[in-house]
Amino acid sequence: MPSRPKLRASLCLIVWNELAGCRLDVPRLPRELFAEVYAVDGGSTDGTVEYLEAQGIPVHRQPRRSLNAAYSHAVDQCTTEAVVVFFPKGTIDPACVVSLRRLLAEGHDLVVASRNLPGARNEEDGRVFKPRKWGVEALSLAAALLWRREGPRLLDVLHGVKAFTVESYRRMKLSDTGVTIDLEMTVRAYRLRLSRTEFPVAEQGRHAGQTRFKILPTGRRLAGFLWRELVRPVDLDLPHPPSSPASGPEQQPLQ
Repeated sequence: MPSRPKLRASLCLIVWNELAGCRLDVPRLPRELFAEVYAVDGGSTDGTVEYLEAQGIPVHRQPRRSLNAAYSHAVDQCTTEAVVVFFPKGTIDPACVVSLRRLLAEGHDLVVASRNLPGARNEEDGRVFKPRKWGVEALSLAAALLWRREGPRLLDVLHGVKAFTVESYRRMKLSDTGVTIDLEMTVRAYRLRLSRTEFPVAEQGRHAGQTRFKILPTGRRLAGFLWRELVRPVDLDLPHPPSSPASGPEQQPLQ
């Protein structure tokens, strides 16, 4: 796996009415590590945009709503070789972007900040009933059984805090609508045999706001993606030598 010591990376904040989280996280971001820092906004009305712009962070409004569209717009705005995505909700230590960028520079194509690895913490840990965590674990297992041919299994297949090269993103041929982007990236990384890894992070409960992803409707969309992926005739599975043994409702766009 060739390293990328001169990698230029962008830091993109994906937001939608996250003023409280931005006030907690933005001052702690190591912005100096990135060639550019910008935000993609899904339609904030709570002062998020004004706060970010006052901090010197350009904000690009999504032309279309949905989580997938937010990622697509983030890549369209990128002028470097890689994107580190962070959701400033006050739930994950912003310092994790250092590890995301470092692991990209080491040569990985996709890096995930995992809430499900040993040593990590999921928001539902400590509860008896963990529907979101169990659902992610089930999706992780299903995706690996169906498409992983080599390398590690990614455990947190729905976490948006991640990093990827623009080249890999383009090769994945991801949908630009819907809420399936994170699962799509895992599946396409398996199918293309991209170098991938994850590292543990600790997730805390939200300081303000609530998730916009309801379990049942989101689960149906994710299951629908898995089914379509099974029957979808695409050229992703054409033989491609791996760079190395891999290591290490639609109007509701954001996590």
